[in-house]
Amino acid sequence: MHAKTDSEVTSIALSSPTRSPRRPVYYVQSPSRDSHDGEKTTASFHSTPVLSPTGSPPHSNSSVGHHSRESSSSRFSGSLKPGSRKVTPNDTTRTTTGASRKVGGGKHWKECAVIEEEGLLEDEDDNKGVIPKKCYFLAFILGFFILFSLFSLILWGASKSQKPQISLKSMKFENFIIQAGTDATLVPTDMVTMNSTLMLTFRNTATFFGVHVTSTPVNLNYYELTLATGDIKEFYQSRKSQRTLNVVVVGKRIPLYGGGASLTSSNGKSNNSPPVPLNLSFQVRSRAYVLGKLVKPKFYINVQCSLVLNQNKLNSPVSLKNSCQYS
Repeated sequence: MHAKTDSEVTSIALSSPTRSPRRPVYYVQSPSRDSHDGEKTTASFHSTPVLSPTGSPPHSNSSVGHHSRESSSSRFSGSLKPGSRKVTPNDTTRTTTGASRKVGGGKHWKECAVIEEEGLLEDEDDNKGVIPKKCYFLAFILGFFILFSLFSLILWGASKSQKPQISLKSMKFENFIIQAGTDATLVPTDMVTMNSTLMLTFRNTATFFGVHVTSTPVNLNYYELTLATGDIKEFYQSRKSQRTLNVVVVGKRIPLYGGGASLTSSNGKSNNSPPVPLNLSFQVRSRAYVLGKLVKPKFYINVQCSLVLNQNKLNSPVSLKNSCQYS
């Protein structure tokens, strides 16, 4: 072994390339995805080598390092998931302190995401508790109809208890004549003619409505044979009022055929003619318009009276006070 001269040392140094020290590698971790439903949060991390700026490779290896970084970056970007952040080449120029800050920033990002999710859930809960205006409108319409129906039902029930009243006072017979004749088909038979007047009182007991009154024909019958009829004209009776009516009941040339064989008439002469049993029947109808045509109660009163015609007491009123039934 011989000592190397200065020229040899200089040549060896120029001929052998200078070996750079081993460069430290840093890894940046980023969260891939946080669960949105808040039940379970999972974080997957992808590691990407970041070369330290302190150990820059020589110019001869720059193309290899650049190709390695591009392939590494492309693999990392291909594995990114929603919610992860791509690492750009600019991030590789950060120091060790910067890398630690980036990891801490990822944790802070996850905390903000959880807070935002909780805020969204709270907003959804608040929206669930808010009733739309359309529902208020429908509820108002439904409530109005229910209240109106209840009010109408109360009015109907109150009006039904205030039924009109009718009372028959008397009936006067002016004449009662039986004579021979022929009917429309020229069949010979006995014919009856009579005139009478019925007196009655109608009273409206209602305190808050009037009634419109009509009636069926007033029939005066001898058993099943109708001898005379009359009509009550329609009228209006105001609340808490009454009126007296005189109804003309007339029969003119009514054929008796065989039904009135036992009937005889005095023909204005004073004799012992037998009394004639008669039946009076009709129906009084009343209608009230309490709430327009929505609440219009109806009242029906059926009248049945039994009376006796005494031919010896014509033109004398016959009392009907205790002779009638009302239903």
